Amino acid sequence: MKFWPARSIFNMFANNDMAIDLGTANTVIYVKGRGIVLDQPSVVAVKVSSNEVLAAGDKAKLMLGKTPESIVASRPMRDGVIANFELTESMLRHFIKEANNNHRMFVRPRMIIGVPSGITQVEKRAIEDSAKQAGAREVYTIMEPMAAAIGAGLPVGEPTGNMIVDIGGGTTEVAIISLKDIVYCKSVRVGGDEMDRSIVQYVKRKYSLLIGEKTAEEAKIKIGTAILSPGEIRQMEVKGRDLITGVPKTIMLSDSEVFESLAEPISEIIDAVRSALENAPPELSSDLVDRGIMMAGGGSMLRNLDILISKETGLPVKIAENPLLCVVLGVGKVLEELDFFRDALMK
Repeated sequence: MKFWPARSIFNMFANNDMAIDLGTANTVIYVKGRGIVLDQPSVVAVKVSSNEVLAAGDKAKLMLGKTPESIVASRPMRDGVIANFELTESMLRHFIKEANNNHRMFVRPRMIIGVPSGITQVEKRAIEDSAKQAGAREVYTIMEPMAAAIGAGLPVGEPTGNMIVDIGGGTTEVAIISLKDIVYCKSVRVGGDEMDRSIVQYVKRKYSLLIGEKTAEEAKIKIGTAILSPGEIRQMEVKGRDLITGVPKTIMLSDSEVFESLAEPISEIIDAVRSALENAPPELSSDLVDRGIMMAGGGSMLRNLDILISKETGLPVKIAENPLLCVVLGVGKVLEELDFFRDALMK
């Protein structure tokens, strides 16, 4: 008879607890003791007749807008919350299985999931139910700005003011944090996706050209800016369908045009930052003068956005070392040090 070492048996059953950033644009999974094991677009493709998952993540993203009627490829998360419960559950189940190298889980894991601070109780329950249906034993939630602050390395446990601006795909979260709690938070449903939609609408109005959100995202990344640099012109070739003739057409889009199209969403983000600063207690405001503002999330990588926010607020602004991974790294740290960070979890 073969006996397994006690440590091997323990490792088989332990260390499968997960920290999840269930984002509008990407889903990132951190497994206790192993770190980040999965980073995929929050997209799922299913067969209409049977609801069978055909692909999720990168493979499903390639199918967006290109599927026949028998297949639906969509993003089940919108503005940081669940837009389609069944598809979210299917996507999450697929990702959890992939994170475990397609092995069957012997013990249902505990999960901590980052959620927007402006989430309603109904939306929060939908995320918890979806995670349980996907295989979780226990589900905890933590506000994304708190997780982002922890992941960015801010000293959230100290009695000092820390300000985080987390610009995700669906929401922008602006929070002032002290003593492992949020003193003030402003959440606006404006993020990278809204920026993409603004570019789509601008090109449609100006050129009568219909482009996809993927093309708009490429334009935002390559030539998008929050402040125009004098004497420097950036351009990009953009392809779409002419709404007048109905045939494919190509135009040259400039950085000044993308700058113009992004004016409204950027203005909403700056208004949220100003609102947080106006509502900060005086003692914490004095801390922010020295500490400044930390930016996280994919949207914070828009060229010159940090310079614009610094100019508008008069405070120093710094972009986190890993802006795209701040939330999941923060949730992962909470998972690893649950006793210390338990107060930071949502009730």
